[in-house]
Amino acid sequence: MPELTAVQREVLRALVDTAVPALPVEPDPTGFWSTPGSATGAHELLEQFLATVLPEADFLGIQQLLDGMATLGFQHQERAAREAILGSASALAPEAAVAIQTLRGGACLFANAIPDAQGKNPFWAQYGYPGPQQAPPTDEPHITPYIPSDGEVLETDIVVIGSGAGGGTIAGVASSAGKDVVVLEIGGASSERDYQQLEVVAGAALMYKGGIALTADSNVGLLAGATLGGGTTINWQNCVAPSAAVRQEWEREHGLTDVEGPEFDRHLEAVLARMGANQDCSNLNGPHQRMVEGAKALGWSCHTATLNVDPAKHRPEMAGYTQFGDVTGAKRGTLTTYLRDAYDAGARILCHTKALRVLHENGRATGVEATYTDPQTLETRTVTVHAKDVVVAAGALETPAVLLRSGIGGPAVGQHLRLHPSSGMFGVYEDDQQAWWGPPQAAVMDEYRDLGDGYGLLVEGSQYYPGVFAFQLALTNGKKHKELMSRFANMCDLLFITRDHGGGSVTLDEHGEAVHTYSLDDPRDQEQVRKGLRVLAELHLAAGAQELWLNTPTAPGFRRGEDLEAWLTSLYEKPFGAGGIAMGSAHQMGSARMGTDPATSVADATGELHDTKGVWIGDTSAFPTPSGANPMLTCMALAHRTAEHLTGVRAASPSAPVLDDTVSA
Repeated sequence: MPELTAVQREVLRALVDTAVPALPVEPDPTGFWSTPGSATGAHELLEQFLATVLPEADFLGIQQLLDGMATLGFQHQERAAREAILGSASALAPEAAVAIQTLRGGACLFANAIPDAQGKNPFWAQYGYPGPQQAPPTDEPHITPYIPSDGEVLETDIVVIGSGAGGGTIAGVASSAGKDVVVLEIGGASSERDYQQLEVVAGAALMYKGGIALTADSNVGLLAGATLGGGTTINWQNCVAPSAAVRQEWEREHGLTDVEGPEFDRHLEAVLARMGANQDCSNLNGPHQRMVEGAKALGWSCHTATLNVDPAKHRPEMAGYTQFGDVTGAKRGTLTTYLRDAYDAGARILCHTKALRVLHENGRATGVEATYTDPQTLETRTVTVHAKDVVVAAGALETPAVLLRSGIGGPAVGQHLRLHPSSGMFGVYEDDQQAWWGPPQAAVMDEYRDLGDGYGLLVEGSQYYPGVFAFQLALTNGKKHKELMSRFANMCDLLFITRDHGGGSVTLDEHGEAVHTYSLDDPRDQEQVRKGLRVLAELHLAAGAQELWLNTPTAPGFRRGEDLEAWLTSLYEKPFGAGGIAMGSAHQMGSARMGTDPATSVADATGELHDTKGVWIGDTSAFPTPSGANPMLTCMALAHRTAEHLTGVRAASPSAPVLDDTVSA
């Protein structure tokens, strides 16, 4: 691992204390003002991040930047002089500005996320955030993963690559139908005893690429799970049914017969029932109360979210930690439902196991070649699984990579990647919003879900994480950043997700690893983003917000009484993605989609590959077009449908109906 020199470390520490400075403000009962970022160890973790995440060329560029600042005596200057140096350096070239803002943002993130020995952070008291509240239980996990020996060959009926909403569901349904199943999960196994309710720990242990992933063009941040249960272990639990327009489009334009009518309702009902989805746990915290109030004032449609949460275990004061792993056991993702069904039926579940390629002969699947990595020693072992059927459900970011490495799937593999591009806006209110309390998404504002062509946007709440939020509010002046963060307790973060017309792609690099690109250049999508920014602003202001701040540090803030149209125009003039409005994605879809034409789709209407029998797409990669809403429920219903096609066994129908998602909040 590359290292900084002693002088470079001094400069980096000074930069951290410029981004998160100690300021002489009284009174200061919690020490918020007098604590610099380096007091948390942010400079040390930032260096570790730079050394382990950045490509070698980028790390060298950071070193050169730090050396240049050292020649100016940056580390010996007063705060105002350091800010001036950073401003001058940022003006030299766009690359320098990006590098400095990355360092500034990283400093703010780690300073607000790193816990001390007691599991607390010195800035959290100012925010009213309690941090971890419960010691994890010591109970043994329900699932004990199978640990293979080097060179081991496993024989089974079905091998499933991935354990999330799609793979986990298919594993459970197929096992219950009497099939022998092997599950391969690249992430580690976890249970309630592993969840420490800490942002930095959970990101590294449970998230795709350690929680720090971007498209190759830096246009979109990518949020996805990489743990047993996949995204259902770390997502925000919102079960949003696909719209009638989406279901009609998939059946009539892409050949998915039966998804428009009652047969697909049966699949939706089955997974809703298995998850125990309900609206009894959708407690409204401050941000959701403001969402509902704003929508009511504007006459906009807003409804209560349906969550896959067990009411008997639900504790609203713990619900806001769900992305860090649910320590209460209330979350009903595949880890506690379908994967348990599979395990109890005898399925072997391998974790820390990467599927390298699908094995096939004469146009027919024969199994999977994989590599297991010991999490303690990092020793690798080869594993071969022989199976008549292979389900590829590694997520829309990785499923195409498996197919491309295998040389199967046809010309559409990796094309049509959809991301539901999203952005967020903070409203600053007059009192404490307790945004950390309650589920991250307890209501949905859907007034603009369909703007006339089946495409539009939803407004939803967000997971509470002080580190990520501080990163998003890492203003280009440390004093102003800290002044803004002093009002963090009074903030509500709302976000919009768009149903994208345009798309991106997944390809392979020289090492055979996935590369994601997404251009954000479709004019219809750009107009949806502009609409989303306006909707968030109007919603916050109707709810009483006094200030508005975008999740983009270089964007100006807005204060009530100023010219809203002028402010929005200033946002519209910025590019979307890299160098402009920050965009993120927690929903990835479509990169190995179903359809009738092998030239434009990878799998047929049942989920089986056009060109290789016995290979099935089992995750959101299969979506013909974006769902336009949180995809977990739709993914699980499609997976349930695919599992029945694969096994030839019709699952028993539950008695629970599809919940009506139009109930007003």
